[in-house]
Amino acid sequence: MAETISSFWGPVTSPEWCEKNYVYSSYIAEFFNTVSNIPCLILAFVGLVNALRQRFEKRFSVLHVSNMILAIGSMLYHATLQRVQQQGDETPMVWEMLLYIYILYSPDWHYRSTMPTFLFLYGAAFAVAHAIIRFGAGFKVHYAILCLICIPRMYKYYIHTNDVHAKRLAKLYLTTISLGTVCWLFDCLYCRNISSWYFNPQGHALWHLFMGFNSYFANTFLMFCRAQQLEWNPSVVHFLGLFPYVKIQKPKSQ
Repeated sequence: MAETISSFWGPVTSPEWCEKNYVYSSYIAEFFNTVSNIPCLILAFVGLVNALRQRFEKRFSVLHVSNMILAIGSMLYHATLQRVQQQGDETPMVWEMLLYIYILYSPDWHYRSTMPTFLFLYGAAFAVAHAIIRFGAGFKVHYAILCLICIPRMYKYYIHTNDVHAKRLAKLYLTTISLGTVCWLFDCLYCRNISSWYFNPQGHALWHLFMGFNSYFANTFLMFCRAQQLEWNPSVVHFLGLFPYVKIQKPKSQ
């Protein structure tokens, strides 16, 4: 879908999505696919501030930072449509999922150094391989498998959580990932038809938007569950009655 308008970044060297290139600026190839990452960046920053302010474990600060890195990488990729920036988007996606796997499974892992060491080496090996090989559909299958690995543990946390507001976070997580996946599939499968429409619903941009909220809901739910494990008396409160976040009360000894 490359256009004849001049581009700052040169010829496209990565896969394109169902949005016309360089319509609004010669510096931004896919405008909506680029700016739709901004909510993810903002939500991750809010989560990071909350984690630092209440002194959650460092794993959650790293998780929120990884969300921010992913959002920035996605913005650069869709703004440039260059192969290197595509790697800067896809590799952090895998790293982020490995971090989720660690946070979900590490509390019950008896050999504490084994899991982080394995996940680190796996992530490093993937980054090297991805820099050399174009995985294409293989990347999507790989990413889907990593997501599926997380689901059983998320479900276990859900059924062992009695707090109504925390359960609602889990439901919002499931809802947003489902809606985002539908938008992503619609954009991929029907792009030829969408290209002839007067109005493009921007399915891939909606995927970014839903996944930004999905990450925030997932992170907040996991922070609640971990605080519950540590007996920090967590509760889900809402800023302005709408925006959920976790508030904890650590024992005085901590």
